[in-house]
Amino acid sequence: MPMRVVLADDHAMMRDGLRAVLEGAGVEVVGEAATGHEALSEVRRLRPNVVIMDIGMPELNGIDATKRLMAELHGLKVLALSMNADRRYVSAMLDAGASGYLLKNSASDELFIALEAVMRGETYLSPSIPGLAGSIERPIQSEASARPGGQRELSAREREVLQLVAEGKSSKQIGALLGIAVPTVETHRRQIMAKLNLWTVAELTKFAIREGLTSNDP
Repeated sequence: MPMRVVLADDHAMMRDGLRAVLEGAGVEVVGEAATGHEALSEVRRLRPNVVIMDIGMPELNGIDATKRLMAELHGLKVLALSMNADRRYVSAMLDAGASGYLLKNSASDELFIALEAVMRGETYLSPSIPGLAGSIERPIQSEASARPGGQRELSAREREVLQLVAEGKSSKQIGALLGIAVPTVETHRRQIMAKLNLWTVAELTKFAIREGLTSNDP
């Protein structure tokens, strides 16, 4: 089966580099996306075999984008791409349905090994990820549900609102991006704070970064 790939990463230079490496080896790159919402749109439109998905994308992170795509498109493979080797991020992406997790500092040879593995229906994890030896055949349990202080799980919409809050968006901007009314955004904000027992934007931002909802990259 010919490999058709969509690249989802918010850094244009990263996408350009990946495209050059892949097309140089004869892989068809059919589309690109710079945000999670663009990734949803392009993958739904183009129906690739594989999405190379960055985790820390604006507006909608790669974890939640992957979860939505895997629920919709049977047979799609997602290869996560991240600078972060933290077990929490790896767990979240695998639980979302990704078939592999590749670190951005990996050599191009490893990219092709990972792509071939996920196309065969296997799970691929970069060998340089610490503490995951022997976990490839046995997906690891997500740690995201282990909330301190009685924190409760957020809904998909609440996760989306939280990411935008952490990215510094106002309620009006969030409403415009998500197509919902400002009072609805404010209701989500209150529910998020109550569920997480976190009451400042700084605390919410720290939580969002830790959970992989947003990045602390400049």
